[in-house]
Amino acid sequence: MTLKLYQFPHSTCSQKVRLVLWEKELPFEIQNVDHKSREQTSDWYLKLNPNGVVPTLEHDGNIIVDSSVIIEYLDEVLPNKPLTPSNPVKRAQMRKWMRYFEEVPTPAIRVPSFNKYLRTKLKTLSDEDYLAIAEKHPIRKQFYLKMDKASGFDAKESAGANENLRQTIERVEQSLAGHGGPWIMGEELTLADYTLVPTIDRMNDLGLAEIGKPYSQAMAWFDRIKQRPAFAKTYHENTRLSEIFP
Repeated sequence: MTLKLYQFPHSTCSQKVRLVLWEKELPFEIQNVDHKSREQTSDWYLKLNPNGVVPTLEHDGNIIVDSSVIIEYLDEVLPNKPLTPSNPVKRAQMRKWMRYFEEVPTPAIRVPSFNKYLRTKLKTLSDEDYLAIAEKHPIRKQFYLKMDKASGFDAKESAGANENLRQTIERVEQSLAGHGGPWIMGEELTLADYTLVPTIDRMNDLGLAEIGKPYSQAMAWFDRIKQRPAFAKTYHENTRLSEIFP
């Protein structure tokens, strides 16, 4: 069995997959895609992943794309240390959480990420060059076009993103209060937990920790996650935006 992960170290979606690989104690090879040269939009990478985003997983020659699809695939075909409930109702509940995390906090965290760090180089580009970059991103073109390359996302967009992040933590708080934890689904650590972890870590890296402070049980959940070996193996030197874009 060979597993190869094409990724950025600082990509939240890549971090999600690394967390699951480490938690499941699966051996894998990492191939970093050069984000500085936008290698994810190069011809060779687009043949692997036509969406032009990371991560991409190669498993014995088979290509799997989309981080949530990847982690569900891993837990299905390599079920050691399962992170998916065996009960079908609980599986549905886990997927409900995952879909919510994918649709609400995952896109929300991109707004402050770009505003604080990722637009650093973009703002020096001419309008023509910036448009050319946007055009090369198959599924992120509109995201780039919504952002002003000089000033980033406006106050309304930023406020909306922060509210979605706050709502997410509040929902996790309510879930933990309802069943007592220690994990989002209760006693079982699942893919839902690791789907959210990179967003919370990125919030802290962006100086947005204050959003979560009123929610003590959600913050205690994150503290428990940070004690797991998978977290330490996933987050090391140069895996956070503040280290790459000081």
